[in-house]
Amino acid sequence: MKIVLQRVTYAQVKVEGEIVGRIDQGYLALVGFTSSDTFEIVEKMANKMIGLRVFSDHEDKMNLALEDVKGAILSISQFTLYADCKKGRRPSFIQAAKGETAVLLYDHFNTYIKNQGVKVETGIFGADMKIELLNDGPVTIILDSNEIL
Repeated sequence: MKIVLQRVTYAQVKVEGEIVGRIDQGYLALVGFTSSDTFEIVEKMANKMIGLRVFSDHEDKMNLALEDVKGAILSISQFTLYADCKKGRRPSFIQAAKGETAVLLYDHFNTYIKNQGVKVETGIFGADMKIELLNDGPVTIILDSNEIL
């Protein structure tokens, strides 16, 4: 599982011109899955993301977590995080989980986060989405389950 996490002042996602998800301060999380991911991995990665202390405290140090700033998450499914660009010019997505597996993992990820008391907004799985955000910092962090679990 991979997450590209961006600390944002706000973020929103549109599908066919309509806003389907919007948050103020928090994270835009681009989330990708591979076929070997499990619900256990998803939960550990969600906990890692929620607990990261990357929001500024009163001394302007990255010392506060999402709950400390009452932040939210805009979660976007992103199979392209598993693009393999080693050969040629056209990426291969063979490592990305198939849609039926990925949607189960994605839904579990979002439900798990909500159950931790964090507000979560989402895009629409598999849709053509347009994302707008104001990156705060900028702070962008890549979480890869193969590296941190």
